[in-house]
Order: sequence, then structure tokens, then C-alpha cells
Amino acid sequence: MAQVAGAHAAAFTINQVMEAPYPSNLIAAPSGKAVAWVFDTKGVRNIWVADFPSAAQARPLTTFTEDDGFDIGELAWSPDTKSIAFTRAETLEDEAPANVGSTPEGPTGREVWVVSTSGGAPHKVGNGHSASFAPDGSRLVFADKKTIVTVAAGGAGAAQPLIVDSGVVSSLTWSPDGKRLAFVSHRGSHSLIGVYEVGSRNIVWMNPSLDDDDSPAFSPDGTRVAFIHVLAEKSPEILVSRRSGRPWSIWTADVKTGEGQRAWVADPGAGSVFQPTLMEENLYWTSRDELVFPWEKTGWLHLYAVPAKGGTARALTAGKFEVTHVAFSRDRKRLAYSSTQDDTDRMHIWTLDTERGQPVRTAAQSHAIEDDPQIGADGTLFALQSDGNQPLSPVVLNSKGQWQRLAPEVIPASFPTAKLVMPQAVTFAAKDGQEAHGQLFLPGGSSSKPHPAILFFHGGPRRQMLLGFNPMGAYNWMYALNQYFTSEGYIVLSVNYRGGIGYGLDYREADNFGPGGGSELNDLLGAITFLQSRKDVDSHRLGIWGGSYGGLMTALGLARASDALAAGVDYAGLYNWSTFMSAVGAPIEGEEANRRAVESSPIATIDKWRSPVLVVQADDDRNVPSQQATELIEGLRAHHIAHDEIIIPNEIHDLARYSSWIRVFTAADSYFEEHLEKAVATAP
Repeated sequence: MAQVAGAHAAAFTINQVMEAPYPSNLIAAPSGKAVAWVFDTKGVRNIWVADFPSAAQARPLTTFTEDDGFDIGELAWSPDTKSIAFTRAETLEDEAPANVGSTPEGPTGREVWVVSTSGGAPHKVGNGHSASFAPDGSRLVFADKKTIVTVAAGGAGAAQPLIVDSGVVSSLTWSPDGKRLAFVSHRGSHSLIGVYEVGSRNIVWMNPSLDDDDSPAFSPDGTRVAFIHVLAEKSPEILVSRRSGRPWSIWTADVKTGEGQRAWVADPGAGSVFQPTLMEENLYWTSRDELVFPWEKTGWLHLYAVPAKGGTARALTAGKFEVTHVAFSRDRKRLAYSSTQDDTDRMHIWTLDTERGQPVRTAAQSHAIEDDPQIGADGTLFALQSDGNQPLSPVVLNSKGQWQRLAPEVIPASFPTAKLVMPQAVTFAAKDGQEAHGQLFLPGGSSSKPHPAILFFHGGPRRQMLLGFNPMGAYNWMYALNQYFTSEGYIVLSVNYRGGIGYGLDYREADNFGPGGGSELNDLLGAITFLQSRKDVDSHRLGIWGGSYGGLMTALGLARASDALAAGVDYAGLYNWSTFMSAVGAPIEGEEANRRAVESSPIATIDKWRSPVLVVQADDDRNVPSQQATELIEGLRAHHIAHDEIIIPNEIHDLARYSSWIRVFTAADSYFEEHLEKAVATAP
């Protein structure tokens, strides 16, 4: 047996690489130069605010102290910037309450709170979410299932129902003058756009139909509403390739009469199925009376503009890249957006004058990742920035055209920046010959011995891992664990398999994907071959891990290529497509489709599974019901496959508590240490 490098003590702990506060929910103030965001510091979430250019003034507005599972999101500034409303709950994922902290009082639902920007304790104003201040600052409205609730902006008095609807309400949008409030009413088989007039208390429905309407946007004068219209059709199977369909369209309607007209319709073929950006808001009405929207006409998600009165769409962005997040200036003349232009595995911020300009890259010298742009009232640009060895931070574009951190003092001195590696983008051939993408983490040092290696698969699958700390929640922590594995001496290949975003329509909507044939297995097998071909990899010590869809990929790997994989860690994975689809309310119809779905599942080859696996499941997972883990464990037991289990009572899909992440990651580390080291002794 050739000499091999063993995993060794890391140069830092899992806790140290995860201790930098994770920022999210960045939002610029409606006046002045302030910006607010949420910091998650080891599971303790608090709202922070900074007034640029005095970055030293960054400060917390709330003082929550416990890793209790309570999340904070959906920040909203008051027009006078004296208050911020926010949603707080043990899950922001859906309407059902959660009890992540396992308190005797039981589950709690989403709640709307308000905090003063000048200091003082926050106060709860009611049950609900998605708060929005009226433009004159007098009222605060928010959604609670089928009700729109209103309360005085200062929180005085009890919250009262404003509208009790027949559908679940969302997308509360004020007209510029504050005289009307648009909303979406989701009614199961269809959705409607309603416009409530404050003075008369009348509701007018915008060109109602039995199709799906969404993303309401008022005209600058408040007399019309634009919205996205998706034609109803028999619900397609989720997570199955869908490159074309009945073309979607954009409509405008008169707020007084509800009478509408179509402004634009997508061409048949590529882009005929509506694909949003990573934001809830996907339609913008500019000062020159144009509508800006995302479209995949070219097979890549780009921004287009069309006259509100109707006409031909013109491309605002173009090329083999995708737009991810968009911000709109208050004067409706300027856009800022993040995209992977010229840098496939990183995002950067670009700006665009919608009247006459071409896209301009901000801080063009930056090799970091920038995402989630925000435009301040005076035009100041804010974003979230990270790098391969730098944690995600809120930043502002300063007068020198460089990104400047807003709260650098919060990053602990013990954060191991100098000990982290810079991953490199790689491509490799999948088993079917298609090009697959990934990031390769190589340990430092000068050892000439082959290293154990670990394959990582993200969830979603509509996700993309990047060459640095990820702006998307759970993947920030997963990137940190991959860095920790590398510090221990493992080579890590993070695979951006087909079905994910960032590489165009055809890559995302891959042929025979998911329950339609499991073509993503080709990328997994190609990744194994890629690692086995490297002289610095000990091919007898390959591990695999992932969460959610990445858990499915882990189980697929262990069930299809157990001879190549020594061990796996499967968090919240799928095991049986047929039972999963039924559990989430989208049962697969037809004997042939069900047969194909089962054959695309790990269950189909459980008899070929030999490798040990650690199964991890949160038992209040609403994305992947715990029944999938139950089926997996039953299959493992029936076939006498070595496995261990971690079940976390009351936790949710995207683990809400820092302690839960630490528990899972520590167990994964120990599991790989035990089983990949054991593989040394059994290797020929």
C-alpha cells in the first residue's frame, strides 16, 4: 500500500471558522445615508444600523442574547427613518408556528416588531409578517395569513384588521402617494392582484382571471399597476426539467376600474416559463414609463425593459451570465444588480442608468464576491461582500470607488483568515460527457502523500456554491465546514451539479433531471472520476456529504457508487421520489412516471449500498419531511448497512440554532475521521 496523508488536527476549530457574524436583510434608509441589516452571531440575531460615511457609528438596535432559534428578517424603514419594523419567529419559512427552542409554552408564529433607531427596547405590534410603513409614516401594515393588519406607526393602540381576504395575502405594496395599497391574494388554483383605496375602503381587482398574477408595481403617478401574469396549466411536476411552456406576460391595469391591457408577452420557447431572480420583487416601473423585468430569452437570466403602454422588449444586460439580485433607486432612474458576468463563480455589483446608460461594474478591481445591492436615498451603494478567506460583511462603496466594511470590529480576532485556503474553480466531464462545475479546496503544506478527499453537494437544487463565503444562509456555514475539512488535510470538491443556477437555462433545466431520470447522477460519477484521477488524492478514502437535495446526492452516491465512497453524511436528504412528492402535496401521476421516479431514487439500488452513513434529520423539517429519513433508516436496517443517526427534535430545515449546526458539523467531522481513516487499513 502506498503511503498516504492522514487527516490531522486543524489549525482552527469549527467554532472559530463560524464565529464571524453572518449579515443578511440589508436595506437602505429612504432618506439620508443610513443602512440596516441583521447580524447572526452564533445564533443570536440582532438588527444593526450604520450611517455612512461614519462607519464607526455602526451599532446594534436590538439586544437579543440567546441562541434560541428565533430568526429576524423582513426589515422595513419608516419614512422618517426613526423606526424599523421587522419579523421575528422561530421559522420565517412558512405560516406554521415552530418551537425550535422546545419551550414548554409550545410553538410561536411569526410576529411583527418595531424598534426605534435612536435606542430603546423593541416592542411587538402583532402577529404576522412582511410589514410596510405607509408613505406618510402614519400607519404600519402587515400580513397575517388571509388578513392585512394595520396599526399606528408608533405602535400605540391595538392592531386591527384592515382587510380580511379569501386568500393568503402577500406582496403589500403602497402607491407613491399612499392613497392605495396593492396586494396579492393567493387562492390555491389562482392568484389575484387587489388594490385597496384608503379613503373609500374599496377593493378593486386588477383584470382578475383564473391564472396567477404576482409582483404588483405602481406607476410613478399611482394611477396604474403592473403585474406578472402566468397562465394556469396543470401543475407540472416539481424539480423536473421545464424549458418551455405557455408564455407568461406583463399586464397593466387602471387602479380605479381594474381594466387591464397586456404590455408584453414572452416568446415561445426559451424564456416562455417565468423564472424570477433570487428576489420576491421582479417588476419595476421606471421614471420614463418603462417596465423592467427578468427574462431568459437567450437561455440566460437577464434584465429587459418594455414601454408600459406596450411594445418590444429591449435587453438591458446580455451575455453568458445571470442576474441574481436587483435594487431600484427611489427616483426610478437607476438599477443596481449582482451578476456573475466575467466571473462565473463569483458575483459582482453593476449599475445601470435605465434611460441611457450601459452596465458599469463597481469596484472593478475587486476579486471578492459582492451581492444583495442596495441604493441609498442619495445614490450611495451598499452590498454584502465576502472572499475565499474573508467572511461575509456589509460594505459601502466609498468616494474612492472601493468597497469599505461597515462594521469590521465585529469580526473576532480569532477568526482564521490567514489559515483559510482560496478555492479554485474547476470543470470536469460528467459521466455522460456534459461539462460539470465545482470548486476545489486544496490543503496547504508540502506533503507529497495522497490526501483523503470529500465530495460536497449543495441543496436546492436551485443554488450555486461560490469561491468564498456564500451570501445564502445555510451555504455560508457549509462553506465554513469545507474550509475546516481542508485545514484537517482533506481535499474537498464542492460540486455545482446540473439543476443548479449560475450556468444558464439548459444547465438548470437539465434533461431527465430529478424524478424524471436522475441525470444529475452523471455529475456525481464524474466528480468521483475527477478526484480518482488526481495524484494528490487517495482514492480509497473518498467521503461524500450534503444537505437537502445534497442529501439526496449523497444517498445516490452511496447507493450507486458505494465501491468508490468510503463513508457519507446525509442531512435532510430524499430517499424515495414517489413518497416524497406525495408528502409535499405534488403526487406523481401515472404508473410509468412513478416507476421512473423510483428508479431515479436511492431506494432503487439500496441492495448495492455498502458504505457507512451518518443520517441527520430535523424532525420539524417542512421542506423534506422526516418520513424520508424514516424510510432511509428502514432500508439501511433491512440491508444491514452500518449507519448512525442524529435526530434533532423541533428543528427546522435550515437549522435555526447555532448549537444545532455545531452539533451536526462536529458529528460529521468525527464520522469522516473514523471511517476514512479506517479505509486506510482496509485498502489493498
